[in-house]
Amino acid sequence: MASCRPCSHLAVILPAAWSPGRAWFPGHCRSPSEAMCNFVCDCSDCSDEAQCGHHGASPVPGTPFTCDFEQDACGWQDISTSGYSWLRDRAGAVLEGPGPRSDHTLGTDLGWYMAVGLHRGKEASTAALRSPALREAAPTCELRLWYHAASGDVAELRLELTHRKETLTLWKSAGPWGPSWQELVVTTGRIQGDFQVTFSATRNATHRGAVAVDDVGFWGCGLPAPQASCPLGHHHCQNQACIEPHQLCDGEDNCGDGSDEDPLACSTFLVSVAKSGTPAVLSSPEFQASGSHNCSLVFYYYLHGSEAGCLQLLLQMQGSSAPQDPVLLRRRRGQLGAAWVRDRIDIRSAHPFRILLAGETGPGGVVGLDDLILSDRCRVSPEWSALQSLPPGPWAQALQPQLSSLRPWEVCEQGQLPCGDLCVPPEQLCDFQEQCPEGEDEQGCGTTDFEAATAGGWEDASVGRLQWQRVAAQEGRGPGRDAGGAAAGHFLSLQRAWGQLRAEARALTPTLGPSGPNCEFHMAYYFHSHPQGFLALLVLEGNSRELVWQAPSSSTEGWTVDKVLLGAHHRPFRLELVSLVDWDSPGQQGAGVDNVTMRDCSPTATTEKDREVSCNFERDTCGWHMGHFTDAHWRRIQSHGPGYDHTTGQGFFMLLDPTDPPARGHGAHLLTGPQTPATPKECLSFWYYLYGPQIGTLRLIMRRDREENTLLWSRSGTHGNRWHQAWATLHHQLEPGTRFQLLFEGLRDGYHGTMGLDDVAVRPGPCWAPRHCSFEDSACGFSTGGQGLWRRQASASGPVRWGPRTDHTTETAQGYYMVVDTSPDTLPQGHVAFLTSEEHRPLAQPTCLSFWYHLSLHNPGEELWEGLGLHAGQVSRRPCADLGRCVDLSLLLLTWAGPGVAGTLRVHVDEGRRRQVFSVGGHGGLTWRLGSVDVQAGQAWRVVFEALAAGVDHSYIALDDLSLQDGPCPRPGSCDFESGLCGWSHLAWPGLGRYSWDWSGGDTPSRYPLPTVDHTLGTEAGHFAFFETGVLGPGGQVAWLRSEPLPATGASCLRFWYHMGFPEHFYKGELRVLLSSAQGQLAVWGEGGRLRHQWLEVQVEVASAEEFQIVFEATLGGQPALGPIALDDVEYQAGQHCQQPASSQGDSTASVTVPAMIGGALLFLMLLVLLGLGGRHWLQKKGGCPFWSGEGAAAAGFDNILFNAVGPPGVREPSSASGLTGSRAGSSGGQERAPPVPACSALCWPCLSQWPSPGSSLLPRMESPSQHLPPAARRPSQTGYPQTLAPGWTHSITRHLAPPQAGPGCGDSEDRASTALLSSDCPLVPSGCLPHE
Repeated sequence: MASCRPCSHLAVILPAAWSPGRAWFPGHCRSPSEAMCNFVCDCSDCSDEAQCGHHGASPVPGTPFTCDFEQDACGWQDISTSGYSWLRDRAGAVLEGPGPRSDHTLGTDLGWYMAVGLHRGKEASTAALRSPALREAAPTCELRLWYHAASGDVAELRLELTHRKETLTLWKSAGPWGPSWQELVVTTGRIQGDFQVTFSATRNATHRGAVAVDDVGFWGCGLPAPQASCPLGHHHCQNQACIEPHQLCDGEDNCGDGSDEDPLACSTFLVSVAKSGTPAVLSSPEFQASGSHNCSLVFYYYLHGSEAGCLQLLLQMQGSSAPQDPVLLRRRRGQLGAAWVRDRIDIRSAHPFRILLAGETGPGGVVGLDDLILSDRCRVSPEWSALQSLPPGPWAQALQPQLSSLRPWEVCEQGQLPCGDLCVPPEQLCDFQEQCPEGEDEQGCGTTDFEAATAGGWEDASVGRLQWQRVAAQEGRGPGRDAGGAAAGHFLSLQRAWGQLRAEARALTPTLGPSGPNCEFHMAYYFHSHPQGFLALLVLEGNSRELVWQAPSSSTEGWTVDKVLLGAHHRPFRLELVSLVDWDSPGQQGAGVDNVTMRDCSPTATTEKDREVSCNFERDTCGWHMGHFTDAHWRRIQSHGPGYDHTTGQGFFMLLDPTDPPARGHGAHLLTGPQTPATPKECLSFWYYLYGPQIGTLRLIMRRDREENTLLWSRSGTHGNRWHQAWATLHHQLEPGTRFQLLFEGLRDGYHGTMGLDDVAVRPGPCWAPRHCSFEDSACGFSTGGQGLWRRQASASGPVRWGPRTDHTTETAQGYYMVVDTSPDTLPQGHVAFLTSEEHRPLAQPTCLSFWYHLSLHNPGEELWEGLGLHAGQVSRRPCADLGRCVDLSLLLLTWAGPGVAGTLRVHVDEGRRRQVFSVGGHGGLTWRLGSVDVQAGQAWRVVFEALAAGVDHSYIALDDLSLQDGPCPRPGSCDFESGLCGWSHLAWPGLGRYSWDWSGGDTPSRYPLPTVDHTLGTEAGHFAFFETGVLGPGGQVAWLRSEPLPATGASCLRFWYHMGFPEHFYKGELRVLLSSAQGQLAVWGEGGRLRHQWLEVQVEVASAEEFQIVFEATLGGQPALGPIALDDVEYQAGQHCQQPASSQGDSTASVTVPAMIGGALLFLMLLVLLGLGGRHWLQKKGGCPFWSGEGAAAAGFDNILFNAVGPPGVREPSSASGLTGSRAGSSGGQERAPPVPACSALCWPCLSQWPSPGSSLLPRMESPSQHLPPAARRPSQTGYPQTLAPGWTHSITRHLAPPQAGPGCGDSEDRASTALLSSDCPLVPSGCLPHE
């Protein structure tokens, strides 16, 4: 007989007396206060529970009352007393930080949760979140929630329950906590009257203390409702509620008024015996033979704090002359949580008997017993005396472990398994590697046919109304035979139980592991449940519970054989069978498991398949397997719909969808088994797919024993709707025993899009030089010569302290680039430093080599930043949430005019002899610049970058983002998108929602709606840039497509074609063109969405007195609408005015005749005059315009030029840009919109005549009395125009058309450029004047 080891102590608690509670019989929907928030929907619409976390109609009985915080805070309130406090938040609203990257409900950055604000302080603080007032929790009440905490920032988490004047700590933890969401389950039990729950977080001093809570649910907390009559056999309580017979005298107030626990009807008695060195034993008196009736024992037990805790219930019958050996009736071991669990045993015996309860604890554990209740059929023997002790007998020896006779007890230490001449330590038990000659150390480790009473080590851990139990085939519900077809066989079956907590049944294996990558779980099962229910297998590892298999649906009446790949897991881990069926529904509702085997689980086991790294995934995954260290997984799928493989377009590939199925882990792993290197260098090639407006990061990593992981390759963000090939050279040390693993890691730092892998291949020798290099993961094989002057570094940690503040790839201080220090003490004047690539393969066609370079300022040290009143640490390339703490370099693209040059960068192509193809020198700046050159090479070639020093202190030359694209290089600011995005950047900025423009073709399957043809070719084979606005969600987030920096221009033309496709009744999408320079951004063109499935041409006049970028901005004007915005054939014609295109039959837009245009314009002007006269007449009667004058000027219209500044996320502020002019020159087909005109126009503002009329150019400018920096603060205007300026600022507006008649006080009216200067206290738009839409 299996038994537990001796225990140290046993906690016995006296039964508690119940006091009657109050009840309310439901009548009308107007619930009394006692029925509010009591987990029972007394109203048909459940409105009485609306303030307690429940939304919607009355739930099905058993449905938990949950709050996911998606709509509101569900009545939970912050009661903190400091700045460290709780608020409702979501990951998409947070720029950076240690908080969660997604919520738990949706698993994306659009979901909501409660979070502690990232508030720093000088001392420890506590943030408290309190529930609404709740009432009358049932004995089965359980609180479940998910929390996310940053270890190191947080000192303690605590969950408390306040009942009347008493506060009880239900749970507390000081960490450490994992990097993902973790579940907390706490049983509250029966609570009479009002109570509240408080979740609090205490942060360490000076730390931000990032904590989040989501999906708070109360399960099984409602008391039974009153009923006029009860089902047959049920007990009718005094308050008219109905309970089941087994709930009588079970120690729980199931009725709600205590009438089911009448102390006169429920009696208990017991005798406790405990001796040193033996298990703690609790014995009943001796009972009479029960005959044909059952003697029932209801008891509550507590197992918590140690996996070694164990409680056994045994039956000892009295023989004719002496007591018989005890028979084990129930055994529970492990940790069941901090809750009392109810159980019941029915005994039918023909002889007098005793009931024995024996327990043991492990380190730090507690075993408790309470409320032992005997039924009236348990009659004490007349000759028994309460004073007598346990009779001597074999029961004590039966409880002791029966040791092997092969080894004496004193040889092996406690916990070790003796076998042969060995003592196997506990950590080698069930490790899938046999130590004992007969394999005793691997017995009882989950593999079983359930014929032995030990059930293969599976133990029931259920605490609810169902349990797993080994039964004879003919006794259990189901097929009537075991999986082998034997009617006399046994299997693990779902049976009714007496617990009062979680409804599902759970069975656990012993501690297992470690397991190897090929570990498989095989079983036979049957499962029948309708309409709800499940049968699942989970892996428990640390604090995580990973679902690895679930029965697809109710199976047939027979057995079904299945298997699941468990893969590699660390020790310790356990397997858990979980099932739930509606036991009381008609039909054979049930579940069973048989013939469980675990195969190829040894971590040292290898097969020929394990060495197959090269794989096209058509047959299987070869030597690659899924990692199970997170709940996100790669899946091998077949091509269908928008998902297609690279090999054939119809085969299989590996896919990672970050939201399907819902996952919360940080990433998914696809890795090989341990490999033995064959050559010093190997080339790994593969095809990858990164597509979507907010997709994450794909990385390739090499693992070696006892070494840190080596990052070989990485890509982030979308790379267009196509497969790309990549290479990585594997460097090996050919030493005995050297082993390595390859790992593809897909990070879930984006939630809209897909990742794919296909056609992985390994060949001896190094790879060709890569076609793309961002320097984020390595130096891409570039050699720096003997001096090693070129260095790969990040600004935050690099050796060249005066290098670029950010890289070009990520535009952060953590991004990497290559840099050479050209200061005289490192590289004297006239000396050079070379950076040489590995060999590139010969080129079959002309190819564009592009790269981004950064030349230093003359002296870009602290002098520059101090001259601007800044510290270097305040400079960021990303939008700033706090303009008082940092400056956005998108607004501060300054150039330094100091004397001297930084040096010269030359580019050579080496095909055996070098030829120079590019050279640039002179002054640097604070921005990266694009260099490109056409390359033709009929043989293997290298690219060589040469840095020539100019002898200037603190100077440097840097490189980043090298790329080879087929075809000739496009002109600056131009792209036909046939080979990619050219020099246009689609970097996803956190402040804008982390969304990116994408790239695709009409004939490529896509999960997003796309134009069917491009504009360049006019066919499905062409390509274009696009953005799907439907992923934005509410909140007004945007996506930017930015050109390279372009030089100042007096007059240039931007020409492009765009395509929109939105439902006619939405009109939500919007495309705008912005000019971004050092002083801000100016919107020079904008268009709202229409249902126009055609390409339309736009030309925009562009002028700027300083360097600038063109930005295409895609956004929503309201609620989400599924529809794409596409761009094609962008052409920037430097130094040329726009020419109105002549309409032709082949144009995509509809032509409009000149008479029709003139007639429409005249009609529009007439309508404006009538509206102006009517408004003037109305205002004269009302006298409502304080600035009105009878001699006011005629109203001048606004051009469709919008103002915008990069400010805090979600705030659309107006701004100005110095030196920028722009107007809409024309749009084919006469599609120009009427400009917005203020309703009051000149009647409300005497100087409004100085605003430009439609078609004029505009030069707005913000001028500061001290510095040319963005204003520190401006109030956002609901109208889209500035309301007031910051003190000390003036707003200058210049127009370049003949002004209309001037208003009073507006200066002259000569036919020349006029300027209106408005002081900081002058409202730009008077109160009450709103522009027309």
